[in-house]
Amino acid sequence: MDRTPHELAERLYDFVYAYDAAYDQAARSVDLSSAQACLLRAVAGGPRTMGELAAELLCDASNVTQLVSRLETRDLVRRVPGTVDRRSREVSITDAGRRVDRRMREAFTFPLERVRRLPAARQEALLDMLEALTDREDGAGQGR
Repeated sequence: MDRTPHELAERLYDFVYAYDAAYDQAARSVDLSSAQACLLRAVAGGPRTMGELAAELLCDASNVTQLVSRLETRDLVRRVPGTVDRRSREVSITDAGRRVDRRMREAFTFPLERVRRLPAARQEALLDMLEALTDREDGAGQGR
């Protein structure tokens, strides 16, 4: 293969840029920012503390507070007493939030569209490569 690591890095950048643009567009289609969509996806898996959300979303706690407040105003999430420490607050998704999260996932077709372009053998090879690049062997991921 005559391609250099630099060329591969450029192609990865192009893919990530297109992925992010498609995610932003899908979020806008359900009247969310991409950050709000990420937060909604995170709490769809179960209640999270503000600190857990900040760590998972790689942002400052004050940013999480603003995101939660905006989603709470739309009745997509609610703050509830913590399950471990009742003095703390956790963020949980509402039924309306689950519906918006489902619509968001339905609108975000980019990854599957791209993967389906590949024959099965190349999909398997890509999965192996991505697991190696992300140091994940179980295929589990975060965020989007």
